Amino acid sequence: MTASIFARPPFGIARSVCLAAWILTCTFVTAPPSTAADAPTNVVVIFIDDMGYGDIGPFGATDYPTPNLDRMAAEGRRFTDFVVSSAVCSASRSAIMTGCLHRRIGIAGALGPASKIGINADEVTLAEICKSQGYDTACFGKWHLGHHHKFLPVQHGFDEYFGIPYSNDMWPLHPAVVEKRKKNPNAKSNWPPLPLLEGTAESGVRVVNADVQPADQETFTQAFTQRAVEFIRRERDNGFFVYLPHPMVHVPLYVSDDFKGKSGAGLFGDVVMEVDWSVGQIMEAVESIGQTENTLIVFTSDNGPWLSYGDHAGTAGPLREGKGTMWEGGYREPTVMRMPGTIPGGTTCEQLAATVDLLPTVAAMIGAELPDHKIDGKDIQGLMTGTSDQSPHQYYPCYYKGGELQAIRNERFKLVFPHTYRTMAGKPGGTGGFPNAYSSRKSGLELYDLDSDVGETNNVIEDHPDVVAQLQRAAQAVRDDLGDKLTGHKGSGIRPAGRMTESDQPLVW
Repeated sequence: MTASIFARPPFGIARSVCLAAWILTCTFVTAPPSTAADAPTNVVVIFIDDMGYGDIGPFGATDYPTPNLDRMAAEGRRFTDFVVSSAVCSASRSAIMTGCLHRRIGIAGALGPASKIGINADEVTLAEICKSQGYDTACFGKWHLGHHHKFLPVQHGFDEYFGIPYSNDMWPLHPAVVEKRKKNPNAKSNWPPLPLLEGTAESGVRVVNADVQPADQETFTQAFTQRAVEFIRRERDNGFFVYLPHPMVHVPLYVSDDFKGKSGAGLFGDVVMEVDWSVGQIMEAVESIGQTENTLIVFTSDNGPWLSYGDHAGTAGPLREGKGTMWEGGYREPTVMRMPGTIPGGTTCEQLAATVDLLPTVAAMIGAELPDHKIDGKDIQGLMTGTSDQSPHQYYPCYYKGGELQAIRNERFKLVFPHTYRTMAGKPGGTGGFPNAYSSRKSGLELYDLDSDVGETNNVIEDHPDVVAQLQRAAQAVRDDLGDKLTGHKGSGIRPAGRMTESDQPLVW
């Protein structure tokens, strides 16, 4: 009998070699394609970690090939002004899942293994929107919206989950920690072992590898991709939603043997090539079941590049700064959407859109009702299809550091408020997986014309007093709604994050 990806390989501390061999040698049992006529709209969201605006071919990368993303752009649409809620992991992920700015739902920063909060059960996720229409749903990869049982994907609309609960660097085997121990064997890590989780909504989640090793991380991109492919093929006769949040290209970087040294551009290039391979596998899986024209595939990232890591980080291209700042390089992401017959191929949308827009847009596409509570996303079907050239966002706030309103923008202009931010200040980043230190700088009250100055180099605040006044008024409304740590506003529209109580079951490994 032909080996099938439906077989589950064992996971364990020393089992990554077995997994890698299984991934590379298994072949698919391909069922006859189902007809796309009258089929529901399927949705696949590929969410990359720490990918810079200039890291893929459709957005200017030339040091390594990304043929599958190039093809996706040729058959779909690039979004050149597509932004996230905040330039950091958990905050950004909360927005794409709920259609709400992270500030509204009480999630900030990057939740770690000591955190006692996560996504609130009262929030409605993109998976729950799809479940309301009878879809099958799955998450494969990095979750990072709370790691205890009540916060995990299977409690929030996903039928299946396989992945890690938070970032791959929250780990005692981070190269920087290992190097510290070489110099001081008694040095302790701030992190517990990194667990790998698996489960379903019916059975709950269990730890299948309590101590992920470097060799395990090398298999992650392929393993999560193959699980997604399996799910797509298995659920070909039902509507499906697949959320594929890859741990890469977040440091520490890992890549399978298939891609080691293949890019000619160092480890970072190898890792991006494997991510590109993953995109190709998803497109091929959708095509093999005859669902190409009724499957929306979205490729984007949670925030910009971690610039202090130098050759292990990407590039923001023409944009200013990177991850951890709300300059354009931190929160504007390389985004491609594909749905042949609905999204025109080889086109570009230059209008402002955001990850918060995916939930209301998908809801409209599949005929689902929106949550009863307030969300911040807008239906962007017009921007996707090219039938509209107007962003539905009159204003978009830029929050960071647990509640600082650091900027507000409209389609063209961005007003930056005085705040402290991190920068490499022209210095190079680190090498070999070790960072160089950031410097701190403070902005003033500054205005940038993003249409003519996407790099935010020329402060034009003296030239447009009317625009400044408009954006100041909009910022005041935002502060009344969502607060502002910089000005002391509390905000009336903030909902609490979920929180562990004494009766809740913690995740233990």
